[in-house]
Formats: sequence, C-alpha cells, structure tokens
Amino acid sequence: MSKVTEALKKNTMTIALAVVMIFFQLMISGQGKGSLFDPTNISNLISQNGYVVILATGMLLCILTGGNIDLAIGSTVALVSALAGVMIVNMKLNIYVAILVCLVFGALLGAWQAFWIAYMKIPSFIVTLAGMLTFRGLAWIILDGKTISPFPKNFSNIFNSFLPGAGSSAATLSMIVAGVICLLFVGMQIFFRIQKTKKGYEVEPIGMMIAKIVIICAVVIAAFWLLGQDRGIPLVLILLAAVIMIYSYYTQNTVSGRYLYAMGGNEKAARLSGVNTKKMMFFAYTNMGFLSAVAAMVCVARFNSAAPSAGNNYELDAIGACYIGGASAYGGVGTVWGAVIGAIFVGVVNNGMSILGIDQNWQRTVKGLVLLAAVIFDVLSRKRKQKA
Repeated sequence: MSKVTEALKKNTMTIALAVVMIFFQLMISGQGKGSLFDPTNISNLISQNGYVVILATGMLLCILTGGNIDLAIGSTVALVSALAGVMIVNMKLNIYVAILVCLVFGALLGAWQAFWIAYMKIPSFIVTLAGMLTFRGLAWIILDGKTISPFPKNFSNIFNSFLPGAGSSAATLSMIVAGVICLLFVGMQIFFRIQKTKKGYEVEPIGMMIAKIVIICAVVIAAFWLLGQDRGIPLVLILLAAVIMIYSYYTQNTVSGRYLYAMGGNEKAARLSGVNTKKMMFFAYTNMGFLSAVAAMVCVARFNSAAPSAGNNYELDAIGACYIGGASAYGGVGTVWGAVIGAIFVGVVNNGMSILGIDQNWQRTVKGLVLLAAVIFDVLSRKRKQKA
C-alpha cells in the first residue's frame, strides 16, 4: 500500500466532512437560503455543538477500554444542571463555588457508576442504564418538574460570550489568534518530525507533511476570519480547545493513556502485563461524569435555564460522534481528534438540514444511517485485517 493511499485511509472522515460541507453549501446556496459558511452560522455551529465535543471526548475513553459506553451522560447533564439551578438561582450561591461543586458532583456520579463497573464487574450497559433512569428521576425530583431561570448574566458570560465582542477589534484579534495557532502547529509538526527521525521512527513524506500544514492552516485562518466577521471568538471554543489538547496529549503521550488502548486490544493480556485494568476502567467512567458536568455548565449557560428534560439523547450524540469519527465498536481504536471530527460532522448535517427545512424525523433517520454505515465500515475493516 502506497503512503498516499495510507494517508487517505487515515483521513477518510476528514475528507467525508469536507465533501458533506461542500454538498450542503451547494444545496443551500442553490435554493437561495444563504450560506452554510455564513459567519453567524459558524458561531452558532460551535455554540450548538460544544457539548457534543466535550461528551464525545469522555465517551471515547470509555469506548477505548473495550467498546464500553455510558448511557447515563444525558441524565447526568440534567442532574448537574438541576443542582446548578438550585445553588445559583434559588440559593444565590457564589457562581464559582457553585461551578466547582457541580464539577465535583459530576465526578462523584461518574465514580458511583465506575465502582460497580470496574470493581463489581457489572456490565457497563446495565449500570449506566440504571444511572440514566436514576439520575433523570432525581433531576425531576430536585426541580419538582419545573424549569429554573434565568441565571445571572455573569454566569452565562463565562461560557456563552465572545472575545472581544463585535466590531473591528473582533476581526483583528481573530486573525492574530489564527496566526498564533498556525505558528504553533507548524512548530509542533517540525519538532515531532525531528524527534521521530532521531529515534529512527518512520516519518511521512515531506511533501505530504507540507500539504497537511498548508490545508490545516488555511482552514484555521478561514474559520477565524469568519468568526471575526461576526461577534468574535466564542469563549466556549477556548474551552473546547483546552479539552481537546489535554485529552489528545493524555491518550497519545502518557503511559496511562496508552493503557486504555491496551485494554481495548486485549484486556486480559493487558492485565497479565501489569496494567491495573480496574483502576483504568474506574478512571474512564469517573472522568466521563466530570466531563458531563462540564457539558452541563455549557448547556445551562447557553439555554439560560435548568430543566429536568435537559440532556435528552445527549448520550446518543456522543456515542455517534465517536463511532463516526473512527472509534472501533470493539475498543482499542480511536482518537480524540477523530471524535471531534465526528461531532463536527453530526453538527454540520444537523445544521445543513435545518437550514434546508428538512423535517426533524428525516434528520434522525439520516443520522442513524450514517452511524450504522460507520460501524459497518469498522467491522468490515477488522475482518479484512484478520484475513490479511
């Protein structure tokens, strides 16, 4: 297999995302309904799908351990949102103290499930299904079936404002940030290439590396230019960037992160090799609870309310984003960046069909077929490798 073919296979979903975006752009502009790349549309796409990126990042760690999933994250979002509403709106508690309590509470909910999964060996599907029902019920009890709103403006501004705000300064700052990101990316690519060469590892052809740098930098500059034409850089984008960088580094460059992949490859072999599989499973689900709490804060700020129905079907969005982004249904395969691509893919499909006025039921149908196609592709790829 040539290196070009191999590179194309590794970036299948990125190419598919580009094709889908071009398709919707042609359809939307052809019907005179504006543009998919309208600056306001790009900002809305980030704000509306921020929670999917956060939840998909946590879900990926669960999937890596052996195809395990967490069905309770939508209910966790609802329960943490309810707690935030009671503390911030009803009790007038300091917002920073309330946020800290909510994050710890989310981690504890995850740890509760993690204990039964990791140490009691109860299947994750059963434990998280129970959690989905229990946490949702508690959210209804805490809120008494009512919605709490509005939240203080200083709370909403933490997750739902823009930097620096509309105006010429927004465009200038956006381009400066884009330039810094591109310089950092180029520097990292060169550094990693030098390190791999010194250690005798195989590196991609220089032409392919340059092409990748040019394409990614062009996308970054275009995206930030569009954001600068609207209200500036969404603060939630900064949060998403931090989550993506931290968990990308963790999964790819730390020993414990690689343990997750080893568990997905063969849990018994990993345990016999000295990996504390119980501890890693406990971490994956506790972390999922923590990131669910982070997503809850983002959602509460965006909707400016806490409702018992919050987080409905969020678990399906996160699971779908991971599988569409290349995670294996059997575990041991997948990247944070792939989960992000999957989340963006789902967001673009939702956004494009909404602009075109396609019925919600058809939107669900399309998302279901895309998810099935992604899993079928994974299964067939594994079978092909086994035969080879």
